Amino acid sequence: MSDLILFWHRRDLRVSDNVGLAAARRQTPKVVGVFCLDPQILEKDDVAPARVTYLIGCLEELQRRYLEAGGNLLILRDEPHRAIPRLATDLNAQAVYWNSDVEPYAKARDQAVEQALKTQGIAVVTHWDQLLHGPGKILTKSNNEPYTVFTPFWKNWISQKKAQPLPTLVGLQNLSDEEKLAASQAGEIVLPAPKNLGYFWENKLPLTPGETAAQERLIQFSDAKISTYGEQRDLPAIAGTSGLSAAHKFGAIGIRTVWQVSQEAYERCRSDEERKNVQTWQQELCWREFYQHALYFFPWLAENPYREEFKNFPWDDSEEYFQAWCAGKTGYPIVDAAMRQLNEIGWMHNRCRMIVASFLTKDLLINWQWGEKYFMQKLCDGDLSANNGGWQWSASCGLDPKPLRIFNPAAQTQKFDPEADYIREWLPELRSVDTEYLVTGKIPPLEGERCHYPQPIVDHKIQQKSF
Repeated sequence: MSDLILFWHRRDLRVSDNVGLAAARRQTPKVVGVFCLDPQILEKDDVAPARVTYLIGCLEELQRRYLEAGGNLLILRDEPHRAIPRLATDLNAQAVYWNSDVEPYAKARDQAVEQALKTQGIAVVTHWDQLLHGPGKILTKSNNEPYTVFTPFWKNWISQKKAQPLPTLVGLQNLSDEEKLAASQAGEIVLPAPKNLGYFWENKLPLTPGETAAQERLIQFSDAKISTYGEQRDLPAIAGTSGLSAAHKFGAIGIRTVWQVSQEAYERCRSDEERKNVQTWQQELCWREFYQHALYFFPWLAENPYREEFKNFPWDDSEEYFQAWCAGKTGYPIVDAAMRQLNEIGWMHNRCRMIVASFLTKDLLINWQWGEKYFMQKLCDGDLSANNGGWQWSASCGLDPKPLRIFNPAAQTQKFDPEADYIREWLPELRSVDTEYLVTGKIPPLEGERCHYPQPIVDHKIQQKSF
């Protein structure tokens, strides 16, 4: 058996601050990267073209980074439980390394791959990379169980020491001609374009794919925005957030790197207000981990609400209302603007995600899972744990519940888009309409007809009483 180690990339599309990849490189310079285009994922009906486009862009840069380090990143297109063991055997690999995942499908997939590898006498080594604290590291102090409420999770999480970023991959050995031949026989393919996978996305992505762009965005955010984050994060008309959600989803940037940059920003703060703003962003990082821990320990959340009473909730589930919501034609400007943004750029501001989710579930009385799936069909940053957790939070059926959480679209607009700048950006037909009408949502019928904009499909005051 050779000294070659195969490193299987999944949600860690980078060569720096990568726990599993760094561990493999410590064992040998002969590390070969591999990514498997999994039909079980790519052929699902909730895959967003924008997300596939971002993924392929990340892989393009990752291949270049491997070449710069002297190595190779191979691309396979098959089910991992067949493709990974076949490649490992053909390359005579001593071991396959990868970073673990929290999602139910990923856990079952990894178990199948591990079993196949061990049957062939090939070692498996796994690490936690996408979390600052892996599952089981943040548990209740009273009975050592997973948290189901965020605030105590945050207090425990923030008190724990965080690991430092890991070095960039360097000094790899290239494959020999014999090994390259073996790799090609095992199914190595050239990285396909999204359209060759059946996905077409012609619009610009909100974040350029790849590790370099993610690192640059992080530094820009840290230098210019993080100290005012708490004040500006809820204003959808301005770029007050990091915009790194897609990079987090695919691991185009390491979470230890992100944390270190946030800590450096915290130390630079000159006032308690600035420090509070930075810590508000750190709390958002913690929310991501909270939902990932939840999905790991309660995998049935992927299909069911956390709260038992919502499993058979009598949703109205009007297909007509749902299609109006999807198209951004509900007659509620802030809701429609947000849905148009989602449809056009594959991304939506987080405050607006909460507004449209509340509207779908509390005003239209439509099952939160319809909205959850639609988001996954559109979002370039669509992540099961974060998306599922956010939708269950908005529908009041998940972890950390509040008995009744209903957003008033007009009140949300007046507070977070008081000049209707966001509404006008995404609803061009309403740009000439008075701000007062836009922020209250009370557009006169004649004005609406002139702009070809619909009247509200439901009355918020009436609908909220039905929930």
